[in-house]
Amino acid sequence: MAEKRTVLVVDDTPEMLDVISEVLRPVFRVKAARNGARAITIAASDPAPDLILMDVDMPELNGYQTCQQLKANPITKRIPVIFLTSRDQVEDEKRGLELGAVDYIAKPISPPIVLARLHTHLALADQQRELEQKVIERTQELNQTRLAVIQQLGRAAEFRDNETGLHVIRMSYYSRLIARAYTQDDGWSELILNAAPMHDIGKIGIPDSILLKPGKLTEEEFAVMRKHPEMGAGIIGDHSSELMKMAKEIALSHHEKWDGTGYPHRLSGETTPISGRIAAIADVFDALTTARPYKSAWSVADAVAEINRLQGIHFDPQLVPVFHEVLPEILDIKEQYDEPGRTGSDPHPGAKTQFV
Repeated sequence: MAEKRTVLVVDDTPEMLDVISEVLRPVFRVKAARNGARAITIAASDPAPDLILMDVDMPELNGYQTCQQLKANPITKRIPVIFLTSRDQVEDEKRGLELGAVDYIAKPISPPIVLARLHTHLALADQQRELEQKVIERTQELNQTRLAVIQQLGRAAEFRDNETGLHVIRMSYYSRLIARAYTQDDGWSELILNAAPMHDIGKIGIPDSILLKPGKLTEEEFAVMRKHPEMGAGIIGDHSSELMKMAKEIALSHHEKWDGTGYPHRLSGETTPISGRIAAIADVFDALTTARPYKSAWSVADAVAEINRLQGIHFDPQLVPVFHEVLPEILDIKEQYDEPGRTGSDPHPGAKTQFV
């Protein structure tokens, strides 16, 4: 046997509460309140009522005011409210519906009509919840698909100069760790995690002779390499999605430097977006500690020393201490997504490095 649904009856007249409760009890579990303030408290309790049947004319908080407060509270706004009142003017009914009520029943009541309307609105509320859940599930599915495409496109670009493509995974997680510690904003941190894999998508447009060169680039070759942020921004394009906006922002700004000597726009200080400044540290740390065609992997100690040296030059001086704060977690990620290749220090760890 199905459990009875709960209806909260709100009326300042004890006799009317008794009459309505007598009608409802054979079918519903009934809760009662004699004023709006008490109704609000009961509605916000756990378990909440499935529906509220409420008088309009009550002292202090009338039905309209009570409904307005219920609909303003995220906890109670989805509970259907039906007004039960002796007011029979069209304007009164219109006002009640505009405040969020689902129905308006005039007194004196007809028990069969009241029961029929309650059943109808409970069924509609159930259908609405089911629809909303389906929308949530479908939206999550679409988001997961979109994120998978973004991550795979980012790895596709990385495969061109890193055979495992794990760089984009590691630097994305590094970026999230730094972002969360710096902003204390989990939502924004997740956004940077999912946008960062596209940071080097522009490398798709760089010739292999330059991208895979096992040595330092000439000035002419480096000029070509410096085009990849704008190429990446062009590939990502313009979108209304916050995720794609950030992906473009990071692609375009992760090679800018704090002192204004970076590329492509020579931005300096806080004129570089914070997402780009965070991605810059994550990207360089992983690039230094990973073997590439043009370099062997640096040790963690040498890479950290290099980031310290470039604090206030290449990197935001406020973010470098945050990087140190989360370094143990970064090293856990590095170990989890490690890849085969040369380890240990570069033969010349103190030498000027081309971050590409």
